[in-house]
Amino acid sequence: MKRISVLIGVLSVLFATAAGAQSWPSKPIRIIAPFPPGGVADVLARAIQPGLQEALGQQVIIENKPGAGGNIGADLVAKADPDGYTLLLASAGILTINEFLYSKMPFDPAKAFAPITVVGDMPNIVVVNPKTGLKTLKALIDKAKAEPGKLNFGSAGNGTTTHLAIVLLEQAARIQLAHVPYKGAAPAVQDLVAGQIDGLVDNPPLVLGHIRNGTLTGLAWAAPQRMAILPDVPTAAPAGLPGFEASSWFALVAPAGTPKEI
Repeated sequence: MKRISVLIGVLSVLFATAAGAQSWPSKPIRIIAPFPPGGVADVLARAIQPGLQEALGQQVIIENKPGAGGNIGADLVAKADPDGYTLLLASAGILTINEFLYSKMPFDPAKAFAPITVVGDMPNIVVVNPKTGLKTLKALIDKAKAEPGKLNFGSAGNGTTTHLAIVLLEQAARIQLAHVPYKGAAPAVQDLVAGQIDGLVDNPPLVLGHIRNGTLTGLAWAAPQRMAILPDVPTAAPAGLPGFEASSWFALVAPAGTPKEI
């Protein structure tokens, strides 16, 4: 009788889960962007928002929960009910880097989330403020070698892909840059435009408009070929760094245990 009771209990849970999945969504859905407004995670979340609302017939709300390299927003989603109503626009840093950077993680990236889809995958681009007078990546490298640690390069935060891209550039070119971590890429870009820092190795969406209108200078793609959105910006090869490649990707995930039907 105990076995039968246990079986009935398990089947009840399964049927309830299936019924819940079939009625989903019946209320608004939250997507947590774990970085400040205007950052790439925020931009991508808002880019998919209209299509999701049309496809699902429910309002999709974007909430920014920045801090700790994305861990604060990610932890909120990791601990949310696995019912499909709280999702995370996660960076590569959250899912693959932070566990090696922070001594204590509030969640296990490998177990805390159910993957849904990759939302964006893009190469980084080296950009500087025009006031630096730098026109090419080679000129930047020459200046950094002549004056080690003088050029200030910002990032979206310690351990983020934009930070690791700076480290990769330093190693490839054998130069030293001064790293200035921010609480997201958007404030870093704001300070770069204002001339508070000298450069970034960043994602295209945040700097594209500035490069086109001349408020920032694009020096090189961290990719093996030029990108059509900025065809005049060369790769790093002309500066003697043909192997310098850095990119960022972002994915939509749900809390672990979310029904596969959802």
